[in-house]
Amino acid sequence: MENRETNAVTELVTRQDDKQAHRASRIHVSSEIGTLRRLLIHSPDRGLGKVVPSKAQDWLFEDIVHLDMMRRHEYDYYVKILLYFLDPDKVKGKIADLGPDSDRSFFKPDHANYFKSDKVVDIQCLLSDILADEVIKTRLIAAICGIERTSFRTQQHLSQYEPVELAKIMISGSLPDLTMLFAPLPNFIFTRDIGIVINDHILLNKPAKLARTREALLAQYIFFNHPLFVDYQDKILEIPDNEHAFLLPDADTKRDVTRTTLEGGDVMMIGKRHLIVGVSERTTLYAAQQVMRLVFNKGVVDKVTILQIPKKRDYMHIDTVFTQVKRNVWVLLGSLARTGDEGQKRDVIHFFAPKDVSEDLRIMQFRKGQEHKPVEIENLEDLLADISKNDLGATEPIQFIYSGNNEFPFGAREQWTDSCNLLALKDGVVVGYDRNEKTADAFRNAGFEVIGAAKLLDRFERGESSPETIENTFIMLPSAELSRARGGSHCMSLPLFREEL
Repeated sequence: MENRETNAVTELVTRQDDKQAHRASRIHVSSEIGTLRRLLIHSPDRGLGKVVPSKAQDWLFEDIVHLDMMRRHEYDYYVKILLYFLDPDKVKGKIADLGPDSDRSFFKPDHANYFKSDKVVDIQCLLSDILADEVIKTRLIAAICGIERTSFRTQQHLSQYEPVELAKIMISGSLPDLTMLFAPLPNFIFTRDIGIVINDHILLNKPAKLARTREALLAQYIFFNHPLFVDYQDKILEIPDNEHAFLLPDADTKRDVTRTTLEGGDVMMIGKRHLIVGVSERTTLYAAQQVMRLVFNKGVVDKVTILQIPKKRDYMHIDTVFTQVKRNVWVLLGSLARTGDEGQKRDVIHFFAPKDVSEDLRIMQFRKGQEHKPVEIENLEDLLADISKNDLGATEPIQFIYSGNNEFPFGAREQWTDSCNLLALKDGVVVGYDRNEKTADAFRNAGFEVIGAAKLLDRFERGESSPETIENTFIMLPSAELSRARGGSHCMSLPLFREEL
């Protein structure tokens, strides 16, 4: 009898362990706000310190950043917050020893004290892992040297490096002695743009700018070769290029109707069967159409909304003008929304004045099997309210929090520094930048607690609060340097697994 009971307990424990292991290895995202369990990030690397003013815009930066300040005093808090929510054993009780002036405060994957989490995963680690395979190493070196048009001797020289250092070279563009071989990848910290998980499928993207070509190549090699994704090889989606684009004159290939460019900031898995694809400065209508065909053919979703925003550097991607905070709460840019009766009033001056940017906004919704019968949605707020009610089952009144508290000129100023680009750690708990003070006021007015990352970590350490109990909170990261890179916490994350709502 005892043996049978012991065996039963053992089997139960084994099943629970297997279930937890399976859950830990799962890749699945069906919303923007389900509790986050695993994501890809990339901590600022030495390449960011190589951006020079003459090349900043070519490399998609508006300014040059202070690398050490960004690492130790800003991004470091982002990592600690992520770890406390996703893998608390790595930091709990250790925050005092990991202060900004400590050698252990900020450490890259090759540091002796690296946290080595399988839930907060640096993409540099994954690259190092696959480079341990000599065949992959040889092929990837050859591919990168071809893209960067280096000499054959450079290719031979790179083959001498061990995987960890070689990964750093491939990302930063520089050797250990800081000699530059080719351009850095300063935008690699924005992991959202290289791919996105759509339910249990992974969509790989096609960056619009030449500066990000190497990022797309590295992402392909990682997703198709790393053991983390071995069970999802047949679920990796790649959108095709225009099959006849190579026959067109160069001038024509630059037109949106023929180009296939797509970045992850323009793709949102907003509900279990609903995908939003933005058409923006970085993502073309042709690419959005290809994504829609692909996910419908694969049966991944039943509904796709294509959202066109003005093609301006101010906006870049749709996640720079809105993100979700809670099942019934969104943060968005007021100038692209219907913000009340005043916005609807028109006198003779308004009729003859230049068009407002909101008139460049267009929203079309398509359903599988009825692609020829799209439904046009008038404005952004109607779309988001419909998602909250009908896709997510929100029963509370829908709330909109506007960038800069919808006050002139703070709406545009704070949108530029990513007031609308927030990462939800769980329903109602988001991470953003501390410099967007008017937006923070709008969160307070909406009933949210606004708290700095350092103060929140101190609360966690003292046991006064915990990631499990915290709710309706806007967590502010130090952001003087991070904001110069023109991307927020949403951009700096590629969620791999979220709990279903």
